Amino acid sequence: MTVTNIVGNVIFSAVGFVAFVYGKRMAAYTTMGIGLVMMVYPYFVTGSTALMYGTGAALTVALFLFRE
Repeated sequence: MTVTNIVGNVIFSAVGFVAFVYGKRMAAYTTMGIGLVMMVYPYFVTGSTALMYGTGAALTVALFLFRE
């Protein structure tokens, strides 16, 4: 674990938590699902920093593209 991995983990997990709570309150299941994935995926992508940030950026864009 490097510092950049830890920072990415915290940032994307926080964005995922906010998306999850928002989706739960608004009954937007797509937003809630993407938020859940954003909270969990950093624990499985530990090898490559670029992969972690790329996946996080793609999921963040997905939040805006697939909103209800």
